[in-house]
Amino acid sequence: MSSGKTSCYNRYSGGAAVAAAATANIPNTQVLHYALLHVNFPHMFSAEGSSTYKQHRRTPSSSSTLTYSPRDDDDGMPPIGTPRRSDSAISVRSLHSESNMSLRSTFSLHEEEEDTEPQVFAEQPSVKLCCQLCCNVFKDPVITTCGVNKCPVDAAKLTVVVNNIAVAEQIGELFIHCKYGCRATGVAGKPGAYEVDPLGCPFTIKLSTRKEHEASCDYRPVRCPNNPSCPPLLTMNLEAHLKECEHIKCPHSKYGCTFIGNQDTYETHLEVCKFEGLKEFLQQTDDRFHEMQLTLAQKDQDIAFLRSMLGKLSEKLDQLEKNLELKFDVLDENQSKLSEDLMEFRRDASMLNDELSHINARLNMGILGSYDPQQIFKCKGTFVGHQGPVWCLCVYSTGDLLFSGSSDKTIKVWDTCTTYKCQKTLEGHDGIVLALCIQGNKLYSGSADCTIIVWDIQTLQKVNTIRAHDNPVCTLVSSHNMLFSGSLKAIKVWDIVGTELKLKKELTGLNHWVRALVASQNHLYSGSYQTIKIWDIRSLECVHVLQTSGGSVYSIAVTNHHIVCGTYENLIHVWDIESKEQVRTLTGHVGTVYALAVISTPDQTKVFSASYDRSLRVWSMDNMICTQTLLRHQGSVTALAVSRGRLFSGAVDSTVKVWTC
Repeated sequence: MSSGKTSCYNRYSGGAAVAAAATANIPNTQVLHYALLHVNFPHMFSAEGSSTYKQHRRTPSSSSTLTYSPRDDDDGMPPIGTPRRSDSAISVRSLHSESNMSLRSTFSLHEEEEDTEPQVFAEQPSVKLCCQLCCNVFKDPVITTCGVNKCPVDAAKLTVVVNNIAVAEQIGELFIHCKYGCRATGVAGKPGAYEVDPLGCPFTIKLSTRKEHEASCDYRPVRCPNNPSCPPLLTMNLEAHLKECEHIKCPHSKYGCTFIGNQDTYETHLEVCKFEGLKEFLQQTDDRFHEMQLTLAQKDQDIAFLRSMLGKLSEKLDQLEKNLELKFDVLDENQSKLSEDLMEFRRDASMLNDELSHINARLNMGILGSYDPQQIFKCKGTFVGHQGPVWCLCVYSTGDLLFSGSSDKTIKVWDTCTTYKCQKTLEGHDGIVLALCIQGNKLYSGSADCTIIVWDIQTLQKVNTIRAHDNPVCTLVSSHNMLFSGSLKAIKVWDIVGTELKLKKELTGLNHWVRALVASQNHLYSGSYQTIKIWDIRSLECVHVLQTSGGSVYSIAVTNHHIVCGTYENLIHVWDIESKEQVRTLTGHVGTVYALAVISTPDQTKVFSASYDRSLRVWSMDNMICTQTLLRHQGSVTALAVSRGRLFSGAVDSTVKVWTC
């Protein structure tokens, strides 16, 4: 710190600063800071000599000792910016220091609104009690030490340590004029300057007691309590005014008395006022009403508290019920799974014994090399990309492409041979894609928006859109150059002519949603509520009806020897394709059977079923038993497709999984 700066430190009267610092036991590293003025900072003041800063800023010393430089009152010219007034009165604006926020550890130099309350001193304050930056009497003086923010004078860091009580007491002893004895000077360029008003309060009071005096000052302006329209009054004139006021209301006006008059008529009125005789009763009623209001408020609080407690108890009860239901569900699921696993184990053991017996018989006959072990399907991969449940799948075997339709209103094209990635996303539907079908090099998609869109598989572009039904298109199948679409109580038959679909016929007599359609050889199989209808594709006439149980038919599959359907109530029914007699009901799923698919080889036929219970099952149609349960999806399995010995499954978890042996 330069000597020039040190000489400007700490304008403070007598030894008060040292005494205050000693009393507060401040370490010698702390420095007493007030407003400082230094010749090296002329930019801090205007051309007229008044400070351009409106807020006091304190600057710490870089030395390790308490710096104190006393100066006499008459040591030359006063500090720059100190206002000159007459001996009788001097106007000094009060500085809003940040010391009253001493709990905060930092200062900031920013402009502050001027205090508009008049403050006219009876005698000129000592310059030792004035800030040398803003030239105003200190307000809430403090002692500071090195800390966080920087002083505007020497850029050292400051923080408030403690209020300076000694200086504050000296300032509190200064005499000022009552604010009701002051008036604005009205001098241009000096807003907020005041002078003594000879017509106002003549008293001078200590600065520390001004609030007590001004609260009871006779010159304090007041309003007439009877009528705000009365002219402004001084406190000393209020009593006289009330005796002459013409707007005195009856004390019982709140009960409905309309009297308004002066003091004389007021006293006469009270003698005849009908409410005066009921004064005690009315007061008691008011007291009772007030007590009832308090009681009611207390009751409201009690009710609110009880409701809050009831809400919390209800939430806890709901949570406990949910936890209990979840545990029961898990227990039921585990029990069901254990039962299924046990049943499958027994069936597998029985099948294994049968196969072993068969092997022994073939070995004894000398026939070797003609036995194929039981095929086990495993998940080989997952296609991820849809933003909603997958509802339908379709395979284009020529190009090894898999198409998947989803609730996200798109169709994704997957490469199942080389890259195993999504080749393209087809967008065009305004609703959920529910059905997909391929005929030649065209892909047909049905949606909840009631339309069928025709796509060219070679270019993967939309070539036509047909408004097909009045309700969502649930299923599609093609055969004999015709496209069949299923919806609510209707099947429409379309002739395929290039990219056009021409309505050929509508098949009626259906009792519910047609959710399943399968074309096999010369027959079309349709499934709706507890009914499978068999149609001749050439004549488009119904030739047979199979009655089922277990609710709506959701899926159909046709093998060389059987007709298989999955139902709403977890069952799989099997009919003989020739005799149309039901031969078996397959059980094991614990949810709706959404989809069926068939893989046939010369040696065996397998049927795959997909269910709401998140599982796939593999059924051997030779002995009508479940040979495998596939559990990899995290949601209901809704769609199946087969190609070249591979099985594809789509689910509500938005994924498509690939299964192979």
